[in-house]
Amino acid sequence: MSLNSVTVGQLNLYIKSLLEGDPKLSYISIVGEISNYKAHFASGHIYFTLKDDTAALKCVMFRGNAARLRFVPKDGMKVVCSGRVSVYERDGVYQLYAENMVPDGEGDLMARLEEIKKKLLAEGLFDEARKRPIPKFPKKVAVITSETGAAVRDIFNVLSRRYPLCDILLCPATVQGSDAPKSLISALDKVYKTDADVIIIGRGGGSIEDLWCFNDEDLARKISASPIPVISAVGHETDFTICDFVADLRAPTPSAAAELAVPDARLLYDNVLRTGRNLKITLTEKIAVREKNLSLINGSLIFSSPEGSIIAKRSLSVDRLADRICSQFDKTITKKETEFLNKVSLIEALSPMKTLMRGFAAAEKQGKTVSSVGQLSVGDDIKLRLADGSADCIIQNLTEEK
Repeated sequence: MSLNSVTVGQLNLYIKSLLEGDPKLSYISIVGEISNYKAHFASGHIYFTLKDDTAALKCVMFRGNAARLRFVPKDGMKVVCSGRVSVYERDGVYQLYAENMVPDGEGDLMARLEEIKKKLLAEGLFDEARKRPIPKFPKKVAVITSETGAAVRDIFNVLSRRYPLCDILLCPATVQGSDAPKSLISALDKVYKTDADVIIIGRGGGSIEDLWCFNDEDLARKISASPIPVISAVGHETDFTICDFVADLRAPTPSAAAELAVPDARLLYDNVLRTGRNLKITLTEKIAVREKNLSLINGSLIFSSPEGSIIAKRSLSVDRLADRICSQFDKTITKKETEFLNKVSLIEALSPMKTLMRGFAAAEKQGKTVSSVGQLSVGDDIKLRLADGSADCIIQNLTEEK
């Protein structure tokens, strides 16, 4: 190391001393909009970024100062932060060490959000009375989200695992940016023309800017006018958008939306078997009670008379009839259980996932299943779905079997 050279740590320490030695930076108030807000529950510290139209500044507020806040900071809020500017030596990043924070309005985005919420609330679009129940046993679930995000994989995995009896219709859409609202509205228009029983619309988590398209007023009105029940699944559990309020059901995550959309086939199967067993036990107990009462009657004095022999014969007939009823009931229950198990086996055999697990693949073009060579052209982009994933392919040659 030459005489004039310094280490990275020495340089960062020197810059830190310069910043902290500037009286203008020892305590300064900065106006900006909060983004990337994160609170660490273990340490109590909060981390966020202050931004305006041209720049951004990293900020940290330690536990003692954060505990004195009189409001809960959120992304999109416009605030005034006061504190000192210094350097975090390890990363070489200068940041504001905030000691105090007060609201300075709700921020442009939050103000727009509140304006839309108040308008639609006044029109009754959020009323619980207009929300419809989700079908218990849907035959087709339509999914509106990005075809490349993690959300679509999570939704498909949960739906296929929980309820393989239903079909899944993917209608891809842009879920971020200025073009997203029109893309989502177009996807809804397409789904409204199908025989789908329920719609899942949403995306994974992100900042308020990333999720803003789901606060679009036109999109909210399109969802509220849906002829099909809609489940909104936007972001994480703590994220709320206008779509959540107008949809028939709000899910905290895309995976949770898939669980709310369909029942668990394994639980349904167990419930049928349990109901059959309980029915058999109940009828058996009732027959036992009747037999006991009949025995008590047979033993009474009234049956010791000559006429009692006639009644005794009748009681034998009743016993035989009861045995026949029990036997027939056992046969019926056994027959129904066998029929049910055969249908379950047939359904499982016809499951697309079973077919894929035998080495077959399903071809999709623009989200729709390809069943004929006539639907394809050289150069088309297709997706091959396999048992454990999918592959994007390009058609190079077509051969029609005759």
